[in-house]
Amino acid sequence: MNTEQEVQRLAAEIVEAARRSFRELFANGEHYYYCTLYTTGEGHAPSLSAWSREALEQEAARQAGDGSTPAAEIAELIKWSYADSPYCCFGDEHFDEVKQSFQARPSIAVLEADAWNHEFGLRLEAMELAMRMLDAEGLFALNQPRKDVCVLAEVMPPDEGNTDIALRLNQAESPAMRAWLAEAAE
Repeated sequence: MNTEQEVQRLAAEIVEAARRSFRELFANGEHYYYCTLYTTGEGHAPSLSAWSREALEQEAARQAGDGSTPAAEIAELIKWSYADSPYCCFGDEHFDEVKQSFQARPSIAVLEADAWNHEFGLRLEAMELAMRMLDAEGLFALNQPRKDVCVLAEVMPPDEGNTDIALRLNQAESPAMRAWLAEAAE
C-alpha cells in the first residue's frame, strides 16, 4: 500500500470515529468556536476536543469561583486550550479502532529520523484530511455558521506546523480563524 492509500485509509477510520463523537457532542445545541483533533509529538492516535461559547463561560465562571481571578481573564487563558475544555477526549470510546490502527503501524519510538518524519507526517496528514472531509459534509456548521468555527488538527505541545494546517482547514479571513491566529497561533 502506498503512502496516499495509507493516509486515505487512516483518514476514513478517523472520519467515522470523529463524526460519531462530534455529532454526539453537537446534540447539546451549544455554539462551538473551536473543534480539533489533536495528537502528541509521539504521533499517538488522535483525540477530540472542542470549546463552545457556553462551555467557556461556564468553565471560566467555575474557575473564578474563589474570586481571585476574574472570569473574563480566565476565559482568555483557556479559550484555545484543548486540555482545559470539558469536552477534551469527548467520545474517545469511538476511537478504539483508530487506536488499534495507529498501534499496528510502525512504532515511531524506534524509527530513525527520516522514517520517523515520514510516519509522523502520514499520521498528521490523515488527521487533517479527516477534518477536511468532515468539514465538506457540513458537520462544523450544525449549531453555528462555519465561519465562526476554527477547525484544527493539532500536535500538542503546540508545533509551528499547527498554523499551516489551520490555514489549510479554515478561511484566513473568517472571524474564528482571525481570532485563533491573533490569540493562539504558534
